[in-house]
Amino acid sequence: MASEKITRQKVVVGMSGGVDSSVVALLLKRAGFEVVGLFMKNWEDDDDDEYCSTRQDLIDCAAVADVIGVELEAVNFAAEYKERVFSAFLAEYRAGRTPNPDVLCNAEIKFKAFLDHAIALGAERIATGHYAGVRQVREGDSAGRFELLKAADTGKDQSYFLHRLTQAQLARTWFPLAQMKKAEVRRIAKDAGLPVHAKKDSTGICFIGERPFREFLNRYLPHEPGEIRTPDGKVIGRHVGLAFYTIGQRKGVGIGGVKGAGAEGEAWYVAGKDLARNELVVVSGHEHPLLQKDRLLAADLSWVGGSAPAIGGDYAAKTRYRQADSPCRIDRLENDALELVFEQPQWAVTPGQSAVLYQGEVCLGGGVIQ
Repeated sequence: MASEKITRQKVVVGMSGGVDSSVVALLLKRAGFEVVGLFMKNWEDDDDDEYCSTRQDLIDCAAVADVIGVELEAVNFAAEYKERVFSAFLAEYRAGRTPNPDVLCNAEIKFKAFLDHAIALGAERIATGHYAGVRQVREGDSAGRFELLKAADTGKDQSYFLHRLTQAQLARTWFPLAQMKKAEVRRIAKDAGLPVHAKKDSTGICFIGERPFREFLNRYLPHEPGEIRTPDGKVIGRHVGLAFYTIGQRKGVGIGGVKGAGAEGEAWYVAGKDLARNELVVVSGHEHPLLQKDRLLAADLSWVGGSAPAIGGDYAAKTRYRQADSPCRIDRLENDALELVFEQPQWAVTPGQSAVLYQGEVCLGGGVIQ
Protein backbone atom coordinates (compact mmCIF):
# COMPACT_ATOMS: atom_id res chain seq x y z
CA MET A 1 0.00 0.00 0.00
CA ALA A 2 2.97 2.30 0.41
CA SER A 3 4.03 3.26 -3.13
CA GLU A 4 3.45 6.87 -4.18
CA LYS A 5 1.26 5.82 -7.09
CA ILE A 6 -1.02 3.66 -4.99
CA THR A 7 -1.33 6.11 -2.10
CA ARG A 8 -2.87 8.68 -4.43
CA GLN A 9 -5.67 6.28 -5.35
CA LYS A 10 -9.17 7.34 -4.48
CA VAL A 11 -11.05 4.71 -2.48
CA VAL A 12 -14.73 5.04 -1.66
CA VAL A 13 -15.64 3.33 1.61
CA GLY A 14 -19.18 2.14 2.21
CA MET A 15 -19.82 3.60 5.68
CA SER A 16 -22.83 2.35 7.65
CA GLY A 17 -22.30 4.16 10.94
CA GLY A 18 -20.95 1.00 12.55
CA VAL A 19 -17.52 0.29 13.97
CA ASP A 20 -16.34 -2.03 11.16
CA SER A 21 -16.73 0.35 8.22
CA SER A 22 -15.50 3.24 10.38
CA VAL A 23 -12.23 1.42 11.08
CA VAL A 24 -11.87 0.57 7.38
CA ALA A 25 -12.05 4.29 6.53
CA LEU A 26 -9.55 5.05 9.29
CA LEU A 27 -7.03 2.40 8.16
CA LEU A 28 -7.15 3.48 4.51
CA LYS A 29 -6.80 7.15 5.48
CA ARG A 30 -3.76 6.28 7.60
CA ALA A 31 -2.28 4.35 4.67
CA GLY A 32 -2.35 7.51 2.58
CA PHE A 33 -5.31 6.89 0.31
CA GLU A 34 -7.74 9.56 -0.75
CA VAL A 35 -10.78 8.30 1.15
CA VAL A 36 -14.39 9.27 0.54
CA GLY A 37 -17.07 7.82 2.78
CA LEU A 38 -20.39 6.90 1.20
CA PHE A 39 -23.49 6.40 3.34
CA MET A 40 -26.23 4.43 1.56
CA LYS A 41 -29.90 4.97 2.37
CA ASN A 42 -31.70 1.92 0.99
CA TRP A 43 -35.14 2.14 2.60
CA GLU A 44 -37.69 4.95 2.87
CA ASP A 45 -41.07 3.34 3.54
CA ASP A 46 -42.17 3.82 7.18
CA ASP A 47 -38.68 5.06 8.00
CA ASP A 48 -39.03 6.14 11.62
CA ASP A 49 -36.76 6.24 14.62
CA GLU A 50 -38.65 3.57 16.57
CA TYR A 51 -37.32 0.68 14.50
CA CYS A 52 -35.13 2.15 11.74
CA SER A 53 -31.73 3.52 12.76
CA THR A 54 -30.92 5.26 9.45
CA ARG A 55 -31.03 8.79 10.84
CA GLN A 56 -28.81 7.97 13.82
CA ASP A 57 -26.46 5.93 11.63
CA LEU A 58 -25.92 8.93 9.34
CA ILE A 59 -25.21 11.13 12.35
CA ASP A 60 -22.67 8.56 13.57
CA CYS A 61 -21.09 8.43 10.11
CA ALA A 62 -20.69 12.19 10.04
CA ALA A 63 -19.10 12.17 13.51
CA VAL A 64 -16.62 9.46 12.45
CA ALA A 65 -15.78 11.22 9.16
CA ASP A 66 -15.06 14.39 11.14
CA VAL A 67 -12.67 12.60 13.52
CA ILE A 68 -10.86 10.79 10.69
CA GLY A 69 -10.84 13.81 8.40
CA VAL A 70 -12.53 12.36 5.33
CA GLU A 71 -15.29 13.59 3.06
CA LEU A 72 -18.70 11.96 3.52
CA GLU A 73 -21.44 11.72 0.93
CA ALA A 74 -24.96 10.33 1.49
CA VAL A 75 -26.65 8.67 -1.46
CA ASN A 76 -30.19 7.36 -1.78
CA PHE A 77 -30.54 3.90 -3.37
CA ALA A 78 -34.10 3.32 -2.09
CA ALA A 79 -35.60 3.08 -5.61
CA GLU A 80 -32.98 0.58 -6.76
CA TYR A 81 -33.38 -1.40 -3.55
CA LYS A 82 -37.14 -1.63 -3.89
CA GLU A 83 -36.88 -2.73 -7.52
CA ARG A 84 -33.96 -5.16 -7.28
CA VAL A 85 -34.14 -6.55 -3.75
CA PHE A 86 -37.45 -5.94 -1.99
CA SER A 87 -39.66 -7.02 -4.91
CA ALA A 88 -37.74 -10.31 -5.14
CA PHE A 89 -37.99 -10.70 -1.35
CA LEU A 90 -41.80 -10.45 -1.44
CA ALA A 91 -42.07 -12.73 -4.49
CA GLU A 92 -40.15 -15.44 -2.66
CA TYR A 93 -42.36 -15.20 0.42
CA ARG A 94 -45.50 -15.36 -1.72
CA ALA A 95 -44.12 -18.57 -3.25
CA GLY A 96 -43.75 -20.13 0.21
CA ARG A 97 -39.97 -19.75 0.41
CA THR A 98 -37.78 -17.91 2.95
CA PRO A 99 -35.34 -15.64 1.08
CA ASN A 100 -32.12 -14.08 2.33
CA PRO A 101 -32.29 -10.42 1.20
CA ASP A 102 -28.77 -9.63 2.45
CA VAL A 103 -27.32 -11.88 -0.28
CA LEU A 104 -29.26 -10.01 -2.98
CA CYS A 105 -28.53 -6.63 -1.40
CA ASN A 106 -24.79 -7.25 -1.62
CA ALA A 107 -24.94 -8.33 -5.27
CA GLU A 108 -27.39 -5.65 -6.46
CA ILE A 109 -26.84 -2.63 -4.21
CA LYS A 110 -23.64 -2.66 -2.16
CA PHE A 111 -21.45 -3.98 -4.95
CA LYS A 112 -23.40 -2.81 -8.01
CA ALA A 113 -25.25 0.49 -7.49
CA PHE A 114 -22.64 1.54 -4.93
CA LEU A 115 -19.71 0.47 -7.11
CA ASP A 116 -21.14 2.29 -10.15
CA HIS A 117 -21.57 5.44 -8.06
CA ALA A 118 -18.03 5.18 -6.69
CA ILE A 119 -16.56 4.84 -10.19
CA ALA A 120 -18.55 7.90 -11.26
CA LEU A 121 -16.86 9.75 -8.39
CA GLY A 122 -13.47 8.81 -9.86
CA ALA A 123 -12.63 6.01 -7.46
CA GLU A 124 -10.45 3.13 -8.54
CA ARG A 125 -11.69 0.87 -5.76
CA ILE A 126 -14.32 0.49 -3.10
CA ALA A 127 -13.86 -0.90 0.40
CA THR A 128 -16.34 -2.19 2.96
CA GLY A 129 -16.33 -3.45 6.52
CA HIS A 130 -17.30 -7.00 5.57
CA TYR A 131 -15.36 -9.83 7.20
CA ALA A 132 -14.07 -11.63 4.12
CA GLY A 133 -11.01 -11.64 1.88
CA VAL A 134 -10.05 -11.27 -1.77
CA ARG A 135 -7.04 -12.93 -3.37
CA GLN A 136 -5.78 -12.46 -6.91
CA VAL A 137 -4.60 -15.67 -8.53
CA ARG A 138 -2.30 -14.99 -11.46
CA GLU A 139 -2.39 -17.45 -14.35
CA GLY A 140 0.69 -17.28 -16.56
CA ASP A 141 1.11 -13.83 -18.07
CA SER A 142 -2.51 -12.85 -17.49
CA ALA A 143 -3.90 -10.96 -14.53
CA GLY A 144 -5.72 -14.16 -13.63
CA ARG A 145 -8.83 -14.23 -11.51
CA PHE A 146 -9.96 -13.25 -8.03
CA GLU A 147 -10.98 -15.55 -5.20
CA LEU A 148 -13.39 -14.76 -2.39
CA LEU A 149 -11.95 -16.00 0.91
CA LYS A 150 -13.23 -16.61 4.40
CA ALA A 151 -12.22 -14.10 7.05
CA ALA A 152 -9.65 -14.86 9.73
CA ASP A 153 -12.34 -14.21 12.36
CA THR A 154 -14.41 -17.32 11.63
CA GLY A 155 -17.14 -16.20 14.01
CA LYS A 156 -17.68 -13.04 11.92
CA ASP A 157 -16.96 -14.42 8.43
CA GLN A 158 -19.45 -12.98 5.91
CA SER A 159 -18.35 -14.73 2.71
CA TYR A 160 -21.71 -16.56 2.74
CA PHE A 161 -23.50 -13.27 2.04
CA LEU A 162 -21.01 -12.29 -0.69
CA HIS A 163 -21.09 -15.45 -2.81
CA ARG A 164 -23.06 -13.82 -5.67
CA LEU A 165 -20.39 -11.21 -6.39
CA THR A 166 -18.77 -11.26 -9.83
CA GLN A 167 -15.14 -11.21 -10.90
CA ALA A 168 -15.54 -7.59 -12.02
CA GLN A 169 -16.89 -6.63 -8.58
CA LEU A 170 -14.17 -8.49 -6.70
CA ALA A 171 -11.46 -6.91 -8.85
CA ARG A 172 -12.38 -3.46 -7.53
CA THR A 173 -13.15 -4.39 -3.91
CA TRP A 174 -11.07 -4.34 -0.76
CA PHE A 175 -11.99 -6.01 2.51
CA PRO A 176 -9.40 -4.52 4.90
CA LEU A 177 -10.75 -6.47 7.89
CA ALA A 178 -9.97 -9.85 6.27
CA GLN A 179 -7.24 -10.75 8.76
CA MET A 180 -8.61 -8.92 11.79
CA LYS A 181 -10.58 -10.04 14.81
CA LYS A 182 -13.59 -8.05 15.96
CA ALA A 183 -11.97 -7.28 19.31
CA GLU A 184 -8.98 -5.75 17.51
CA VAL A 185 -11.30 -3.63 15.34
CA ARG A 186 -13.02 -2.23 18.43
CA ARG A 187 -9.66 -1.56 20.10
CA ILE A 188 -8.41 0.40 17.07
CA ALA A 189 -11.63 2.41 17.03
CA LYS A 190 -11.37 3.20 20.74
CA ASP A 191 -7.69 4.19 20.55
CA ALA A 192 -8.48 6.51 17.62
CA GLY A 193 -11.32 8.17 19.53
CA LEU A 194 -14.03 7.04 17.13
CA PRO A 195 -17.42 7.67 18.78
CA VAL A 196 -18.79 4.33 17.52
CA HIS A 197 -16.11 2.12 19.12
CA ALA A 198 -18.63 0.47 21.46
CA LYS A 199 -21.71 0.71 19.20
CA LYS A 200 -23.78 -2.46 19.13
CA ASP A 201 -23.70 -4.44 15.87
CA SER A 202 -26.86 -4.16 13.79
CA THR A 203 -29.05 -7.26 13.58
CA GLY A 204 -31.92 -8.45 11.47
CA ILE A 205 -32.84 -7.73 7.87
CA CYS A 206 -31.63 -4.31 6.78
CA PHE A 207 -35.01 -2.81 5.80
CA ILE A 208 -36.92 -4.29 8.72
CA GLY A 209 -34.48 -3.31 11.44
CA GLU A 210 -35.60 -4.27 14.93
CA ARG A 211 -39.34 -4.11 14.19
CA PRO A 212 -41.46 -7.29 14.68
CA PHE A 213 -41.05 -9.36 11.52
CA ARG A 214 -44.62 -10.62 11.19
CA GLU A 215 -45.99 -7.12 11.77
CA PHE A 216 -43.83 -5.87 8.90
CA LEU A 217 -44.85 -8.63 6.46
CA ASN A 218 -48.51 -8.05 7.30
CA ARG A 219 -48.38 -4.81 5.35
CA TYR A 220 -47.21 -6.42 2.12
CA LEU A 221 -48.47 -10.00 2.03
CA PRO A 222 -52.07 -11.29 1.91
CA HIS A 223 -53.49 -13.25 4.85
CA GLU A 224 -54.61 -16.76 3.95
CA PRO A 225 -55.16 -18.67 7.21
CA GLY A 226 -55.29 -22.45 7.03
CA GLU A 227 -54.83 -25.65 9.00
CA ILE A 228 -51.75 -26.84 10.85
CA ARG A 229 -51.36 -30.60 10.59
CA THR A 230 -48.98 -33.38 11.48
CA PRO A 231 -47.41 -35.66 8.82
CA ASP A 232 -50.10 -38.28 9.49
CA GLY A 233 -52.84 -35.73 8.72
CA LYS A 234 -53.97 -34.81 12.23
CA VAL A 235 -55.14 -31.18 12.40
CA ILE A 236 -53.83 -29.52 15.57
CA GLY A 237 -54.29 -25.80 14.93
CA ARG A 238 -54.61 -22.88 12.53
CA HIS A 239 -51.87 -20.84 10.88
CA VAL A 240 -52.14 -17.14 9.94
CA GLY A 241 -50.62 -17.55 6.44
CA LEU A 242 -47.86 -19.80 5.10
CA ALA A 243 -45.61 -16.85 4.27
CA PHE A 244 -45.16 -16.09 7.96
CA TYR A 245 -43.42 -19.38 8.83
CA THR A 246 -40.08 -20.92 7.97
CA ILE A 247 -38.70 -24.47 8.06
CA GLY A 248 -37.31 -25.31 11.50
CA GLN A 249 -39.30 -22.58 13.23
CA ARG A 250 -40.23 -23.42 16.82
CA LYS A 251 -41.38 -20.20 18.45
CA GLY A 252 -44.52 -18.40 17.35
CA VAL A 253 -46.18 -21.37 15.64
CA GLY A 254 -49.19 -21.03 17.91
CA ILE A 255 -49.69 -24.61 19.07
CA GLY A 256 -47.75 -24.55 22.31
CA GLY A 257 -50.60 -26.07 24.30
CA VAL A 258 -50.89 -29.14 22.08
CA LYS A 259 -48.94 -32.21 23.23
CA GLY A 260 -46.31 -33.46 20.78
CA ALA A 261 -46.48 -36.82 19.10
CA GLY A 262 -43.03 -37.84 20.30
CA ALA A 263 -41.53 -37.89 23.78
CA GLU A 264 -43.42 -35.90 26.39
CA GLY A 265 -42.55 -32.21 26.35
CA GLU A 266 -40.94 -32.16 22.88
CA ALA A 267 -41.53 -28.93 21.01
CA TRP A 268 -43.27 -28.55 17.66
CA TYR A 269 -41.24 -27.49 14.62
CA VAL A 270 -42.32 -26.37 11.17
CA ALA A 271 -41.28 -29.13 8.75
CA GLY A 272 -43.05 -28.20 5.52
CA LYS A 273 -45.66 -26.20 3.64
CA ASP A 274 -48.37 -27.69 1.46
CA LEU A 275 -49.06 -24.74 -0.84
CA ALA A 276 -51.78 -26.51 -2.83
CA ARG A 277 -53.83 -27.19 0.31
CA ASN A 278 -52.61 -24.11 2.24
CA GLU A 279 -51.50 -26.32 5.14
CA LEU A 280 -48.57 -25.97 7.50
CA VAL A 281 -46.88 -29.27 8.38
CA VAL A 282 -45.36 -29.56 11.85
CA VAL A 283 -43.44 -32.33 13.62
CA SER A 284 -42.61 -33.02 17.24
CA GLY A 285 -38.96 -33.03 18.27
CA HIS A 286 -35.81 -31.33 17.00
CA GLU A 287 -34.42 -34.55 15.53
CA HIS A 288 -37.54 -35.62 13.60
CA PRO A 289 -36.60 -37.31 10.27
CA LEU A 290 -38.59 -34.75 8.25
CA LEU A 291 -36.24 -32.04 9.52
CA GLN A 292 -33.16 -33.94 8.27
CA LYS A 293 -32.03 -33.85 4.63
CA ASP A 294 -28.92 -35.46 3.16
CA ARG A 295 -29.35 -33.84 -0.25
CA LEU A 296 -30.74 -30.67 -1.77
CA LEU A 297 -31.40 -29.04 -5.13
CA ALA A 298 -30.21 -25.46 -5.71
CA ALA A 299 -30.91 -23.23 -8.70
CA ASP A 300 -30.20 -19.66 -9.83
CA LEU A 301 -26.51 -20.49 -9.51
CA SER A 302 -23.77 -17.90 -9.20
CA TRP A 303 -20.05 -18.75 -9.21
CA VAL A 304 -17.93 -16.01 -7.69
CA GLY A 305 -14.75 -17.60 -9.08
CA GLY A 306 -16.03 -17.16 -12.63
CA SER A 307 -16.69 -20.82 -13.44
CA ALA A 308 -18.61 -23.75 -12.00
CA PRO A 309 -16.76 -26.31 -9.86
CA ALA A 310 -16.32 -29.88 -11.04
CA ILE A 311 -18.88 -32.58 -10.35
CA GLY A 312 -17.79 -34.80 -7.46
CA GLY A 313 -14.93 -33.00 -5.78
CA ASP A 314 -14.03 -32.42 -2.16
CA TYR A 315 -16.34 -29.61 -1.07
CA ALA A 316 -18.16 -28.28 1.95
CA ALA A 317 -21.32 -26.20 2.07
CA LYS A 318 -23.47 -24.06 4.32
CA THR A 319 -27.24 -24.10 3.97
CA ARG A 320 -27.61 -21.12 6.32
CA TYR A 321 -25.27 -18.44 7.64
CA ARG A 322 -24.80 -19.52 11.25
CA GLN A 323 -23.66 -23.02 10.42
CA ALA A 324 -20.40 -24.96 10.27
CA ASP A 325 -19.20 -26.11 6.86
CA SER A 326 -20.55 -29.57 6.11
CA PRO A 327 -18.68 -31.97 3.77
CA CYS A 328 -20.57 -32.68 0.55
CA ARG A 329 -20.23 -33.54 -3.11
CA ILE A 330 -21.87 -32.27 -6.28
CA ASP A 331 -23.98 -35.10 -7.64
CA ARG A 332 -25.43 -33.23 -10.62
CA LEU A 333 -24.79 -29.87 -12.25
CA GLU A 334 -26.82 -28.84 -15.30
CA ASN A 335 -29.26 -26.22 -16.60
CA ASP A 336 -28.45 -23.70 -13.86
CA ALA A 337 -29.20 -26.24 -11.13
CA LEU A 338 -27.09 -28.47 -8.94
CA GLU A 339 -27.73 -31.33 -6.56
CA LEU A 340 -25.64 -31.51 -3.41
CA VAL A 341 -25.26 -34.69 -1.36
CA PHE A 342 -24.02 -34.33 2.24
CA GLU A 343 -22.02 -36.79 4.31
CA GLN A 344 -24.26 -36.00 7.29
CA PRO A 345 -27.94 -34.99 7.18
CA GLN A 346 -28.55 -31.24 7.38
CA TRP A 347 -31.15 -29.83 9.76
CA ALA A 348 -34.05 -27.68 8.50
CA VAL A 349 -32.86 -27.13 4.92
CA THR A 350 -35.00 -24.16 3.89
CA PRO A 351 -36.20 -23.34 0.35
CA GLY A 352 -35.26 -19.78 -0.54
CA GLN A 353 -32.09 -19.74 1.55
CA SER A 354 -28.67 -19.99 -0.10
CA ALA A 355 -26.55 -23.11 -0.33
CA VAL A 356 -22.98 -21.82 -0.50
CA LEU A 357 -20.07 -24.02 -1.56
CA TYR A 358 -16.50 -23.87 -0.21
CA GLN A 359 -13.20 -25.54 -0.95
CA GLY A 360 -11.04 -24.91 2.08
CA GLU A 361 -10.96 -21.15 2.70
CA VAL A 362 -12.18 -20.32 -0.82
CA CYS A 363 -15.86 -19.51 -1.37
CA LEU A 364 -16.85 -20.92 -4.77
CA GLY A 365 -20.40 -19.57 -5.00
CA GLY A 366 -23.75 -21.26 -4.73
CA GLY A 367 -27.45 -21.06 -5.45
CA VAL A 368 -30.94 -20.79 -4.01
CA ILE A 369 -32.33 -23.90 -2.29
CA GLN A 370 -35.42 -25.20 -4.10
